[in-house]
Amino acid sequence: MSYAIIGFGKIGHALAKAFARNGIEVSVAATRDPASFASDAAAIGPGIIPKTLAEAVKADIIFLAVRFESHPEVAKALPNWKGKTIIDAMNTLAPLEELDGLPSSAVVAKAFTGAKLVKGFNHLIAATLATDPIVEGGHRVVFLSSDDGDATAPVAALAKQLGFAPVELGKLTEGGALVHARGRTWGQLIFQDLFKKEQ
Repeated sequence: MSYAIIGFGKIGHALAKAFARNGIEVSVAATRDPASFASDAAAIGPGIIPKTLAEAVKADIIFLAVRFESHPEVAKALPNWKGKTIIDAMNTLAPLEELDGLPSSAVVAKAFTGAKLVKGFNHLIAATLATDPIVEGGHRVVFLSSDDGDATAPVAALAKQLGFAPVELGKLTEGGALVHARGRTWGQLIFQDLFKKEQ
């Protein structure tokens, strides 16, 4: 299984640190040339590999950590995303009418034709996401939701590898609504920093 993070701002850096902490290799890409952020990637760890967008999208599981408005541009990198799992780690306070009344992740799913989409890793601020998720025997919770029934299992497995406790919320419009903004209102679970003891 191969992994990539598209977007190398605060959330992209935080995710890269989680991979580095666990010795898991991940590609990182942005809209700019990889050489421009190679030293940033190297500072996080040797397994953080700067790549072009065209190279990074070859990964099996791809984190989207760009600004919400930029996701259609990323989607153009491939004509068809079949076989890929996209983890939507973005947030937006876009008005509901701009989203046709849909959760933002449902809008993203339409852009990435053929991909399986999982909403996840978006409810924590970057500074919290960047810290070690294992604290006093508890694991920091990440919420996952998807309309693709079998999509969350590999993402949950990856979350566990990264030291998090995945909690599945069901479909995007059901439990997933708790980690989406609705217009100018954040979902109730956004910014909640919760821990789960090992089962």
